[in-house]
Amino acid sequence: MKKTLVATTAMAAVGALALAGCSASGDGGTDSGPVTITYSNFISNGGNEENLQTIVDAFEAENPDITVEVTTAPYSDYFTQLQTDLAAGTQADVFDVDAGSFPNIQASGALAELTDVDASAYRTSVLETYAVDGAQYGLPTSFSDVVLFYNKDLFDAAGLEYPTADWTWDDEMAAAEALTDTAAGVWGDYQPISYYEYYKTVQQAGGDFLNADNSAAAFDSEAGLRAANWLAGKSGTVMPTAEDGAGTPDFDSNLFKDGKLAMWHTGIWMISLVGDLPFAWDIAVEPGDVQKASAVFSNAAVVSANSEHKEAAQKWAEFLTSSQTMVDVRLSSGWELPAISDDALLAPYLELTPPENRAAVFEALENIAVAPQLGTNATEIQDDVTNTLGEIAAGRASADDAIPALADQVTGLLE
Repeated sequence: MKKTLVATTAMAAVGALALAGCSASGDGGTDSGPVTITYSNFISNGGNEENLQTIVDAFEAENPDITVEVTTAPYSDYFTQLQTDLAAGTQADVFDVDAGSFPNIQASGALAELTDVDASAYRTSVLETYAVDGAQYGLPTSFSDVVLFYNKDLFDAAGLEYPTADWTWDDEMAAAEALTDTAAGVWGDYQPISYYEYYKTVQQAGGDFLNADNSAAAFDSEAGLRAANWLAGKSGTVMPTAEDGAGTPDFDSNLFKDGKLAMWHTGIWMISLVGDLPFAWDIAVEPGDVQKASAVFSNAAVVSANSEHKEAAQKWAEFLTSSQTMVDVRLSSGWELPAISDDALLAPYLELTPPENRAAVFEALENIAVAPQLGTNATEIQDDVTNTLGEIAAGRASADDAIPALADQVTGLLE
């Protein structure tokens, strides 16, 4: 899931090209008799191809009149090929999108509206990521989110209470200051100073990164300044600086695994990489300032507006995203988490330890930080935000001066 952190800047072009491809085939939709549908995906690439085939086999066994033909591509290549297919009108009946690519593709008219979806089967906030004006255009296949990891032994040694879902930034800072011991090489906190953390923390502070119609920056506000000072102000005080190695590959994970980091803002994909350690650790929903807002990254299956077999295509999309077979395969193989609502089906995951509080993974979905729609200049905007925050953290700029200037810069790059 880490790959979904990378912005797909080509998606504006995908959306435009999809307009040309949408009328390439008939309306279709109602199926009778044996049909074959095509499914193009990136979610199984890199080791889960057989797991996907298990799900396909189970679906075909339950639906003997429907055959699913699967095409798999690496994430790095997938959207380039999708752009070509949408331009030519040759996209699959069902294909993968992620939360970042969905808005442009949907706005282009390339997606069929899904009907009679059992919304109760999915985590509401993740399902709503793929809805527009009350209409459903995608079903979430998987999700990942960012939580607060913490070293329980360090908290115990300092006589501090563990983080809870009620914590605020002030609670986190008080604990971080008490836990930081630079002489011993122990840091109280680590949170990447980056665009991805900034748009989230702006929302945690009660603000917005962009205005309502995405035409201008909105973070030149009290909330935006507070978020910038929250991230950058921790550097060199309760968390290591870039000069200490912060931001280099595996620096934060190694620091946590070495027992030298008390709190760590990172994604749940690190749970399996951290594993068993010689100290006790757990996770909690990230603290907010005036409200909670968790970074959530998700993928979804969508049905092409061109499909001549929309009914069969939606049936496959529903099975792929909500069936017990899918849940069992994903949980047994460790293949990203399904966005289903039934905790009973998720019991095998929730009962695994460590961490004990795996419920926080799903509690974080209750308040999702909305990812800004940055348009064709997304990468440049993200880099500018990260670089500016780095300058503030290094003491070469003040948030009061740099954030308004950055807001003007971002507004100029929005299209």
